[in-house]
Amino acid sequence: MRIEAIWEKKQEYIPVVMVREDLTDLPVYPLPAGYRLRYYRAGEDHLWAEIEVAVASFDSMDGALAGFEREFGHGRDRMEERCLYLEAPDGQVIGTSTAWYNDAFNGKDYGRIHWIAIRPEYQGRGLARPLLAASLRRIADFHDRAYLTTQTTSARAINLYLDFDFVPFETYSRCKEGWTWLASILDHPSLAGYRG
Repeated sequence: MRIEAIWEKKQEYIPVVMVREDLTDLPVYPLPAGYRLRYYRAGEDHLWAEIEVAVASFDSMDGALAGFEREFGHGRDRMEERCLYLEAPDGQVIGTSTAWYNDAFNGKDYGRIHWIAIRPEYQGRGLARPLLAASLRRIADFHDRAYLTTQTTSARAINLYLDFDFVPFETYSRCKEGWTWLASILDHPSLAGYRG
């Protein structure tokens, strides 16, 4: 089944985890002309929150700002070197990705692709690959491996992560069920082991 048919095949929300155990030979993707990446600056929590509300991660700015504080408040001093903002040619911040960290994931120190998002009206313009590639390169400045958490309802993003050599990592009790379903809609060679 093609990825365009995802919305036709209902799937419940199942959390899944992906890892990339080696951060050498990372891909590089240039941004389309006029777009640029820059780092978060102190006091720009609201820009992150606006993006996350736009992609429906939160219902309100208050909820998104509380989410920002919950996720990054303890490491706020690291945001200026780890959180990327994607700017449109007019200077509007339209995307974000954080090259975060977890020194205890699976008993090891991992970098973490965390809260990657692009405003819906800018999706499909060749921006996700450069944003993800830049975040992975930043993680590689601090860590030897990376992981991310996502869910079965984000199949398009998962296809992108698979293209970046992330692979399934079964942690939750229903991970195998989630990956089996994803393998039924994503024709990606990395998921061959989940096809019956």
